[in-house]
Amino acid sequence: MLHEPDRHEALRSIAWDAARARAVIARIVADTEARFSPQRYWPAHPLDLDPGDDAASIATPLYFGAAGVMWALDYLQAVGAAALGGDPLADPDTLLERNREWLNSAGSRDFASYLMGDTPILLMAYGRQPGAGLADRLAALIEGNIDHPARELMWGAPGTLLAALFLHERDGDVRWANLFRATAERLWSRLEWSDAHRCRYWTQDLYGQRSTYLDAVHGFVATASPLIRGRHLLASGDWEAWRDCIADTVTRTATWEGDRASWRPLLDVPFEGKKLMQFCHGAPGFVICLGDWPDAELDALLLAAGRATWAAGPLAKGSNLCHGTGGNGYAFLKLYLRTRDPLWLERARAFAMHGIEQFEADAARYGQLRYSLWTGDPGFAIYLWDCVQAQARFPTLDIFYGAAADGTRQAAP
Repeated sequence: MLHEPDRHEALRSIAWDAARARAVIARIVADTEARFSPQRYWPAHPLDLDPGDDAASIATPLYFGAAGVMWALDYLQAVGAAALGGDPLADPDTLLERNREWLNSAGSRDFASYLMGDTPILLMAYGRQPGAGLADRLAALIEGNIDHPARELMWGAPGTLLAALFLHERDGDVRWANLFRATAERLWSRLEWSDAHRCRYWTQDLYGQRSTYLDAVHGFVATASPLIRGRHLLASGDWEAWRDCIADTVTRTATWEGDRASWRPLLDVPFEGKKLMQFCHGAPGFVICLGDWPDAELDALLLAAGRATWAAGPLAKGSNLCHGTGGNGYAFLKLYLRTRDPLWLERARAFAMHGIEQFEADAARYGQLRYSLWTGDPGFAIYLWDCVQAQARFPTLDIFYGAAADGTRQAAP
């Protein structure tokens, strides 16, 4: 079996209801706006606290804190999914200061981190009011992160590679293209070779340990996503080398079971370990990160991963993106846009309806929403919107500034 059954639950048979999805989006937005405090931002959710954490502490990062909630609200308004009563990004300087305090309290000075640091906050500020000073600060963060030993999306150079791509898509400045190429070149130079698996990989120095993650947050395939999307920025011949490397690694590390496939979290740990089936580890994240692959070479593998995701069913951890039902549903949206097979859109919307039930049950159970982009309800609202629109723009991975840079992520006519 490619997943652990106790991490999943049976899919509830609920007909797709676009009006209900829109109503849930409206509820999430209205509640999130109502619970905002300029002093404390949003209440922490018990599921976002580790043992010993102070429930009164202020979480600020893009991944699970105030920056991500502000991004989500602003994005939902920008795409026409919501009308806000106020401006969630009115004071980026205070948010930046508090996020630095949060990092310092955790003993980290990784201010360039894409999911935890200054970079996304400055990206948001730059989107509102671009200027030479902000551009210089962003360039310094991206350049200074090139040699980060994590080599993954959350903290390392792959995250700032993505930031350079978003900036180039926004204004076309050659500065960002050069930083994208320089980061990609350095990542290429850090690839290692596995004799056992006959493929390339990265070692991540992360949280005091050396790891060989393959996944869509801390691992190899998370880096593939910006490289695929930004391949037009690479020097002649470099994309061909990357294409062969990515295809080889994801093909050789896949585990098949009949017509289904998934991946173990770590290259050097057998699949008999944790069999996770969620965005951050397993088949769904691979489909999402590889969904814009430019030819049919990986189609059979991506479809097999989609079938494995469907067979596993919704995740018991709730409706969120990183390790919940909404995140897995994005794999189906990606496959729908790739194949135009309505089966995948139906499956995405089935997960959306199940996720709505999970959202409502959790809201009642905890007496509050989960105010987080990647792990909570604002992120799920964006998934619902993409199900309504029949599009696939995974928040802050596929999209940052509110409109796709090309037609690959647009809604079907």
